[in-house]
Parts: sequence; structure tokens; C-alpha cells
Amino acid sequence: MQLDIFDKNGKSTGKLSLDKDVFGVIPNTQVVSQYIRVFLSNQRQGTSKVKTRGEVSGGGKKPWKQKHTGRARQGSTRSPQWRHGGIAHGPTPKEWLLKLPKKMKRLAIVSILSSKFSKNSINILNEIKISKPKTKDITEVLSNLKARGKVLLVTASKNDALIQSSRNIKKLKVSLAENLNGYELMNANKIVFLKDAIEKIQEKYKK
Repeated sequence: MQLDIFDKNGKSTGKLSLDKDVFGVIPNTQVVSQYIRVFLSNQRQGTSKVKTRGEVSGGGKKPWKQKHTGRARQGSTRSPQWRHGGIAHGPTPKEWLLKLPKKMKRLAIVSILSSKFSKNSINILNEIKISKPKTKDITEVLSNLKARGKVLLVTASKNDALIQSSRNIKKLKVSLAENLNGYELMNANKIVFLKDAIEKIQEKYKK
């Protein structure tokens, strides 16, 4: 299993052998689906909160006497049916955290990587040198690599100039190899790995 290594001009400079245990497995769609569900659930803050009738101010006095008024009995002006009353059955803070075993996480990641490899959705870039933020440089590199649509650029180490250069490019996301997650991989139409980044990923996920 090999992929071409391209330079910033889109020309092949060699080939890189890929680990079949990372890029050549049979995708387990059930595990991938479970991974995505857990990931999205963990993004929820669960901080939505409304006030119940016991938390809104006022309502201490009974609006009118219980009987002989011709009106429905009321005990408080802060009941849910009253204006400015409390909210019934509204959202309250909740913990949405779910967990997934490490082996399932690894299987999900390698399943997605293998799927992307089989669809020719992975490119390898030998290096990208940016000393100061310049969006045009990143745009030219992506154009030379024919990386269109939603693009995920994976680097081995943090590069502030690269991140700032990419902010104004629509549908481009820059991620560190150590922070890579399956949702970003699934969401990308094209994944561009820097050579040292893909080596780090293979070392992390190989058996």
C-alpha cells in the first residue's frame, strides 16, 4: 500500500508506504456510527435551564379566595398557565457525556482512514513552509493538489502562521495529528496529510 508524496506545486516527489493495519482494514460501519454518536453527544453542553414555578419571583399570595368567585381556583400567580409564571417540564442541566472503549475508538479511526484511502480521498504533502500568514499560499497549494470541497489539513505540530492563513478559506479545517478525531475525518471530502503527520498517525494507530 503506497501513496504519492506531493510538493506544494502538486508534483510527485516519491511514494510513502502505508500500514495496512491503519489504512487497509475492512471498515466497521457499526463502530464508526457508534463513535460519531458518542462524539456528537459529548459536544453538547447540557446547560439549558428554565425556571420552574418554585424559582420565579412573586406568587406568594393566593390570587382570590377558593370558592364563590365564579372563577377557576388558583393558588399562585406563578403557576405555568399564568403570564410570568414558571415553565412546566422545561429543560434542566444534564450531563450528555458518553464513553467509548479505546479499542473501539481505534477501530473507528482506522475504519474511516481505510474508507477514505479506498476512495482516493487522501493526499500526502511533503512539507509546507509558511513564515507569515498569507491565505494565497494555502489556496495555491490546495489548488495544485486538486483538493476541493471540505478539506482537512493534518499537521504534526502547531503552526500559528498556517492556522491564521487558513482561517479565511471556506470549508478548510486544520487539525493536529494528535487531536485528530473521526468526525473531522468523516466530514472531509479530501484529507491532506503532511508527511510527518501521517507517520505520527501510523505510529499511533498501528497494532
